[in-house]
Amino acid sequence: MTPEDWDWTRTVVDHLDVHASRYRESVRFYEIVLAPLGIPKLFEREGRAVVFTSLDDLSARIDDPQLDVTPDDFLVLQNAGPKSGYAMPEAGYLPIPQKLARAGVKDMVRISDARMSGTAYGTIVLHVSPEAAAGGPLALVRNGDRIRISVQRRQLDLLVPREELARRKNTWQPPVTTPARGYAQLYMQHVLQAEHGCDFDFLRKA
Repeated sequence: MTPEDWDWTRTVVDHLDVHASRYRESVRFYEIVLAPLGIPKLFEREGRAVVFTSLDDLSARIDDPQLDVTPDDFLVLQNAGPKSGYAMPEAGYLPIPQKLARAGVKDMVRISDARMSGTAYGTIVLHVSPEAAAGGPLALVRNGDRIRISVQRRQLDLLVPREELARRKNTWQPPVTTPARGYAQLYMQHVLQAEHGCDFDFLRKA
């Protein structure tokens, strides 16, 4: 398509409300203009969770040849949000496991409460909130759970019975303890979740 062929009267990206947390999606996919072959298959699928409980766990196991993982699995990183002890680093661009990358796998569904650089790419769900370290649903995911993602329906579902989730919630423990004093204590007690920009609650307008 050349500039002369483009219909400049068409809306490609919807107006973004400045209150992003109230807006359910940032970019809409227009099949004719942006995706002439349809929505990518990774955007509408169900897969098995392969869970990493921390950045240290991810680093230790992601390239292990014995890691039980397939291209159809969903990589899930827990405890990388603002209250995790890692302070929500740009770690959401989870690497493809080495044994899959060597086999030619270029993308997988990846889910975390971390953030990532704007130069990264892939089928990645970021800023999951409430984060795992605050006891959000992400903290309850276990290896082997089934997860269903649908961009078209704007849904990300953990396919586990409510009774089992309640049992897991009852045994959940925070990954880190709140420091006894100083700035670290202030941070842990007052930092907000990702949808509020990880601001301090006392800096928000009452």
